[in-house]
Amino acid sequence: MKKIGCLCIHGFTGAPFEVEPLAEYFRFHTNWEIVVPTLPGHGENGDLSSIQYMEWIACAEDALQQLFERCEEIFVVGFSMGGIIACNLAKKYPVKKLVLLSAAAKYISAKQLSLDIKDVIKDSFRGNIKDNELYKRYTTKIKQTPLHATGQFRTLVAANAKVFKDITIPVFIAQGRRDGIVPPKTAGFLYRKLASDYKVVYIDEEAKHLICHSPHNETLFHIIQQFLLKEK
Repeated sequence: MKKIGCLCIHGFTGAPFEVEPLAEYFRFHTNWEIVVPTLPGHGENGDLSSIQYMEWIACAEDALQQLFERCEEIFVVGFSMGGIIACNLAKKYPVKKLVLLSAAAKYISAKQLSLDIKDVIKDSFRGNIKDNELYKRYTTKIKQTPLHATGQFRTLVAANAKVFKDITIPVFIAQGRRDGIVPPKTAGFLYRKLASDYKVVYIDEEAKHLICHSPHNETLFHIIQQFLLKEK
């Protein structure tokens, strides 16, 4: 039996918690090796003030190379900015399949991001208080983001604007209909630009930007797992 590895890459100003629900789902339902690196300058005590965008790519690339040393087959999952990094890696390495979650193929508006997170916090008061604390940490991180880091994010997206035409492996594209950060139409944009013969688009009608934390995330995770397991 082939040993399978899965690299999950979080987004700009975020941390592994953004993709952790999916990573945990995989750990419970499969025997895959799941790796979720923290990109330089990110995480609880991260400092983005002097980080260059190539350091984010290099970190994910190093994690991928290590996975290839231990696994025969690799899947890569990228959330938001992590989706752009995932495409960069899929172009250079023999990745089996690619999953793009709320992939930031368009520039993120810091103002809109702040407004959306405030809305999420209001919603979370009606649900689980733990989720509320999660988004509070996320909001704080956004407010502390230096302009230099935002510039590096934009440079990363611009530098990889043409990478989609070089992706030929199977790709699963997931997008939240209520995402105020990455417009829902981005899913269609990616579908058109990706050169893959096998592409799947999934729209979560209730999800906002943090799609792995949506109310229907288990349904999404099941569909993603089936996509990855399907022989294509």
